[in-house]
Amino acid sequence: MKHFLDIHTTDAADLRAMIDNARAMKQARDGLPKGTPDAEQPLANRMVALIFEKPSTRTRISFDVGVRQMGGQTMVLSGADMQLGHGETIADTARVLSRYVDLIMIRTFEEQTLLEMAEYADVPVINGLTNRTHPCQIMADVLTYEEHRGPIAGKKVVWSGDGNNVFASFAHAAGQFGFDLTFTGPEPLDPEKACLDFAAAQGHPVTIERNPEKAVEGADLVVTDTWVSMHDPQSARERRHNQLRGYQVNEQLMSHAKPDALFMHCLPAHRDDEATSAVMDGPHSVIFDEAENRLHAQKAVLRWCLGV
Repeated sequence: MKHFLDIHTTDAADLRAMIDNARAMKQARDGLPKGTPDAEQPLANRMVALIFEKPSTRTRISFDVGVRQMGGQTMVLSGADMQLGHGETIADTARVLSRYVDLIMIRTFEEQTLLEMAEYADVPVINGLTNRTHPCQIMADVLTYEEHRGPIAGKKVVWSGDGNNVFASFAHAAGQFGFDLTFTGPEPLDPEKACLDFAAAQGHPVTIERNPEKAVEGADLVVTDTWVSMHDPQSARERRHNQLRGYQVNEQLMSHAKPDALFMHCLPAHRDDEATSAVMDGPHSVIFDEAENRLHAQKAVLRWCLGV
């Protein structure tokens, strides 16, 4: 049984196979209406539980549509529906769900919830996001880069902003896919050491550069994410804005990257905070290709987990 819990816990060859499979499935659907089933129906007669302790737009819709395109059915459950860890244990929930469904995708807060679900489930579990990592997003980002610019190995990727869960998965991906990653942001928001250590152990140490203009010199890809979470109190929001204002991705900053550099943001975005609308809607931006590719990358993850 194969869980997809994190990029750094998945074999690099398997990650590459998923990216290649995602691209092939996307190409096979070119020009088809969105509701058209895939020619192959690898998830026929399969039931997938989609659990959301955290609200979601892209994760919910992309997984739901992906399962349906491949012939499967979904059961979408909120944190209130499940009450994970409140009353019934996560372990018992995992055991029960395994009697009803063929695969579990969970988007949750604490990494321990994901890990406990995987430990006790008798079916594959996919990490749809935790407070520590967001591997499905970065699979879509690698797919998007390679669609536009070819292999990501050896390229320079620059992250500007907060060293959050999305960045952690980028650091894992730097080690697994072999690209160079630079972090630029204020020291209080530095990424977790563990993700940096993993990239370094794979021969791709992350560079930390406080000067954003220097950081993006020669960049092939510039990435950012929202500065604040929907759960942050107002005081935290104001503090984050003060800390990160100098790391906004704007036209001036992008001018220091390569002329053909791409810009990504996993969305949702607070326009003109972490990135200006001029950049988000400009010639460097591939943010909507990136959003679409959540669908295709996750379809490949689903197939890998189920071996179909």
